[in-house]
Amino acid sequence: MRAVVQRVSEAVVFAGGAVCGSIGAGLLVYLGVERDDDQADVDYLADKVRHLRIFRDEGNRMNLDVAQVGGHVFVVSAFTVAGDARRGRRPTFEGAAEADRAFVLYEVFCDRLAGMGVRVARGSFGDDMEVRSVNAGPVCILVESRRRF
Repeated sequence: MRAVVQRVSEAVVFAGGAVCGSIGAGLLVYLGVERDDDQADVDYLADKVRHLRIFRDEGNRMNLDVAQVGGHVFVVSAFTVAGDARRGRRPTFEGAAEADRAFVLYEVFCDRLAGMGVRVARGSFGDDMEVRSVNAGPVCILVESRRRF
């Protein structure tokens, strides 16, 4: 399981021309579910995202997590995060989980985060979405449950 985590001052997601969710300050998470992912991957990644200290403290150091600043998390499913562009010019998505399995693990991931005391907004799984966000920093962190990078 992989995620691109962005610290944002706001984010809004549209699907089918309508707003499907929005947040103020917090994290925008593009989540990619891989073929071999299971509950252990969900648990690791949810814990990592929830406790990632990328918000500034009173000393202007990135030392606080999303809950400590009262932020929200917006999770957007993005199979392209599981893409592999190491060979050639066209990425392959062979490592991405099938849609049915990915949907289940996406939901479990969101529920796990919510269970850790963070308000979670969700994108529209499997749909084309338009994501508008204001990246604060900019801060973008790559996180992977298998720790291959």
